[in-house]
Amino acid sequence: CILADLLNTNLSLLDSSGAMVSIDPTMPHNTERYKKPCIPLISTLALSSDKEELFQNVLTQVAEQFSRAFKINELKTEVTNRLAMLEKRVELEGMKVVEIEKCRNDIKKLRQEMASRNNSNFLEDNKKLTPRRDVPSYPKYHLSKETVEALRLPTFDAWQWEPNEMLSCLEHMYHDLGLVKDFSINPITLKRWLLCIHDNYKNNPFHNFRHCFCVTQMMYSMICLCNLQEKFTQVDVLILMTAAVCHDLDHPGFNNTYQINARTELSVRYNDISPLENHHCAVAFQILSQPDCNIFSNFDPEAFKQIRQGTITLILATDMARHGEILDSFKQKVDSFDYADEEHATCLKMVLIKCCDISNEVRPMEVAEPWVDCLLEEYFMQSDREKAEGLPVAPFMDREKVTKPTAQIGFIKFVLIPMFETVMKLFPQIEEAMVQPLRESRDRYEELKQIDDAMNEVGGFLEVCGCIDFVLGADCDQ
Repeated sequence: CILADLLNTNLSLLDSSGAMVSIDPTMPHNTERYKKPCIPLISTLALSSDKEELFQNVLTQVAEQFSRAFKINELKTEVTNRLAMLEKRVELEGMKVVEIEKCRNDIKKLRQEMASRNNSNFLEDNKKLTPRRDVPSYPKYHLSKETVEALRLPTFDAWQWEPNEMLSCLEHMYHDLGLVKDFSINPITLKRWLLCIHDNYKNNPFHNFRHCFCVTQMMYSMICLCNLQEKFTQVDVLILMTAAVCHDLDHPGFNNTYQINARTELSVRYNDISPLENHHCAVAFQILSQPDCNIFSNFDPEAFKQIRQGTITLILATDMARHGEILDSFKQKVDSFDYADEEHATCLKMVLIKCCDISNEVRPMEVAEPWVDCLLEEYFMQSDREKAEGLPVAPFMDREKVTKPTAQIGFIKFVLIPMFETVMKLFPQIEEAMVQPLRESRDRYEELKQIDDAMNEVGGFLEVCGCIDFVLGADCDQ
């Protein structure tokens, strides 16, 4: 170290007078006094340039070795730290993989459950709320005089009409009743609203847009037949028509009993209280909340509140679980009915929409019977699912127990005829047009049931004969 310091230091040799003395190999020796201490120093300082360079190289290599050793230690520390970090990351990533796999399994299970219950009411179908077509997007059909007259009758055959034609018929009803003019409804808004209504009915066997049209057309025919515009305000008529149009919006094809037993999202959301009807109302006012589809946009807030409440009341009344309650209430009022009494008027409107909702058997047999097939198909779809999911099955929905006559006889005798006969007390004119067709339908299905029973007896007899023939090994005639 001393040599290194000396080699890096400038040295000067001075004489006794202070003058600088040149140091080189040819200079004379020191005096005896200074000879011993100075010779090693002078000899060291006088090393040849080759030896000095060699020595410098050795020192440089030593320094590099020391530096490399220190760097290796630093590198080891860094590698150790990085390894620790990587191990921690591997551990964390491993935990994430486990969680991700668990989430995937949960999502898969949820998707399977949703698929099995066909309960895609909100997430997927909310996309439908806006009409998917530009307006005008269905042609304005020129309805013939015969069609206009037929629309006013309960015998109207909806099976002959395509969706766009039914939309034009609905549009005509709103114009014909004076609702568009009296409430300044924008005709283009009416078109958009009807399109949006159409797009938010599912393609179920029974609860579909054609059913919506039939119920609304029956309401229109009752308004005309019973002269309801003379009894009710135009706001009441608007509520009756609009509730009929919206009464089954986004129906999933499985009734309230299934919703409650299967604990679907709808039943949980509405606490098992008329879950479907509440959903129909919600979808209806989601559509009306869009400015382009709001046929009530010209109403002030108080008037809109009245229409909204009236529409909700009527749609909720279509829950058949409330049938006895609503009909009993109407029976108590009908003998002393007062149109000026708001409670009386509301009760009548509830019964009217109930009549229209289940009025298919009022129509001619060739129009009504296909609806029975559609309803049974939807019932069988539900009962099959209920069996698969271990849920209770109603006998009238079980394909192994119900027939067309058994499905209709009790419904006509104990639900339809009593309700329409009660309404007939206020409107005698419906007896010929509505009540008498119901009685004829009841009689026809009772005859069909007798034929079925006779055929079953014959089948049972032949089956018994077959058993006897098998046991005795002889013909039945013997």
